[in-house]
Amino acid sequence: MSTTLTVSQFIDHHYRHFNAAALKDAAQAYKAHLDKGGKMFVTLAGAMSTAELGLSLAEMIRQDKVHGICCTGANLEEDLFNLVAHEHYVRIPNYRDLTPSDEEALLDRHLNRVTDTCIPEEEAIRRVEKVILDKWESYTKEDKSYFPHEFFYQIINEGLLKHNYQIDPKNSWLVAAAQKNIPLFVPGWEDSTLGNIFAGRIIEGKIKRTVMKTGIDYMIRLSEWYLENVKKNQSIGFFQIGGGIAGDFPICVVPMIQQDLEQDVPRWGYFCQISDSTTSYGSYSGAIPNEKITWGKLSKDTPKFVIESDATIVAPLMFAYIMGW
Repeated sequence: MSTTLTVSQFIDHHYRHFNAAALKDAAQAYKAHLDKGGKMFVTLAGAMSTAELGLSLAEMIRQDKVHGICCTGANLEEDLFNLVAHEHYVRIPNYRDLTPSDEEALLDRHLNRVTDTCIPEEEAIRRVEKVILDKWESYTKEDKSYFPHEFFYQIINEGLLKHNYQIDPKNSWLVAAAQKNIPLFVPGWEDSTLGNIFAGRIIEGKIKRTVMKTGIDYMIRLSEWYLENVKKNQSIGFFQIGGGIAGDFPICVVPMIQQDLEQDVPRWGYFCQISDSTTSYGSYSGAIPNEKITWGKLSKDTPKFVIESDATIVAPLMFAYIMGW
């Protein structure tokens, strides 16, 4: 007679060595950190929204197992793109075989490829652009300024695109974040499709640049959030998916507070990175956690984990384990 195992039971039994063991150890330490009353900060690099990480991350947010998120501008917008245009996405399983002519043909169809998935320009990008441009123009007239993510929270909470939803909103991590109004930080937002559109509309004179707050404003707000929580004796963990600015920007808030503001605060109380970036000369994404000790980001006693694998495989498994699935 076969025995049906839960995801957690499967991991407990089979994940014993190497990257598998690191996955289990990191997930157990994540749970232990929360059980002690700690909070967890998650960072999203790459194209995790187009990879539909919301299928598991949204429930993590709803279950109060994620308390803050830092993501790239692409991850911010692409979760909303998928929410309103999922049925129009085109998957390309044989993407490795595409020729330059094949790629041109996709461009002609207004399909923007992200590995094996194409984002439809008209149904996704332009659909969102119309609604968010109305916000930008309105706040230009009112001389108001907001963070990039606040425009998305407003669009979701006001139901401005609800009639266009093509997936169950419970599978959107951005919807879950907006509903709980969890702190969201998007450094370098201008490096995104809507960021490019924003710049274009400024050049055209349709909106003012001051409508959008910047990464410096985000760092100031992040320092306030960090101090608010550690003053409550809550240790804050750092769960990093990928590398880049999504990870490098927020982890620096601790040495900034300690070294530049000269305030004594605890360093990050847990660290885990899922990355396929190999350790190499000068690579931040591939740097081992101990290097972060020298920068005042982690301490020698911080639980540290690196899982060298594909985050689209690892993150959902870890989230399932953390939620007891």
